Amino acid sequence: MSTYAVGDVHGCYSQFLRLLDKIDYSPSMDKIILTGDLVNRGNESLAMINFCMNNPEIKTVLGNHDLYLLYLLSINKGKGKLKQIVNAKNNKKIYKWLLGRPLFLKEKDFISGNTFFITHAGIPEIWSPSKAGKLAKEASNALKQNPKKFLESMWGDHPRTWNESLAGSDRNRMIVNYLTRMRFINQAATLDLKNASADSSDNFRPWFKYSNKSYQDKQYYYIFGHWAALNGRTQNKHFIGLDTGCVWKEKLTALRLEDLRKFSVKY
Repeated sequence: MSTYAVGDVHGCYSQFLRLLDKIDYSPSMDKIILTGDLVNRGNESLAMINFCMNNPEIKTVLGNHDLYLLYLLSINKGKGKLKQIVNAKNNKKIYKWLLGRPLFLKEKDFISGNTFFITHAGIPEIWSPSKAGKLAKEASNALKQNPKKFLESMWGDHPRTWNESLAGSDRNRMIVNYLTRMRFINQAATLDLKNASADSSDNFRPWFKYSNKSYQDKQYYYIFGHWAALNGRTQNKHFIGLDTGCVWKEKLTALRLEDLRKFSVKY
């Protein structure tokens, strides 16, 4: 039995199936954890969603594109590559299923003894994994309790810096932006949400280039997607980027947690 984390699929369902074949995936034996952004940009988003719903052993965190799909489903308005899902006969089932997906997952590998924290974009150094998990659950609960209000107020780049006194929509938006949109931050953990390249600018550095006590734990690993421009390169084995740009005609990547071995298929 193995557990695999798989990077952003973005509707590349055929490539996802080829990757499952490559790792010799067994639904009765193995587990799959997806880093979010199951949909959009690729042509087979509906097939990808349906496959995940039909295979409950597959887990996923929500990515920013998945949240966008939730918003479109909530207003019954399809756009672009997501129109097929919004217009699907099982759109209500998809909506309910997505509402139940978390923003944060913790996975313990009992062979290696390592602990893995899976989010779509990462965990800022101002939060311990425990803190991130609690805040992720807080935001998820708010989403489930009032989806319409949460989704309509979710958009925006402000506030840009975490403050414990934040409340309501500002607090939820800040949590979501760290966990699903973050790439660069500064010393105060202020977000730069404009730069999607792999190159730092001004006083901003990649979120995983800072240091805190949790980051230094040798049995902690942080798995994320979202940042295709990195192509998985973090220069630190404890921070594992799995968005390797499949939808941009690059490759789709899986990480086997027990031994940190990567497997990839080309677009």
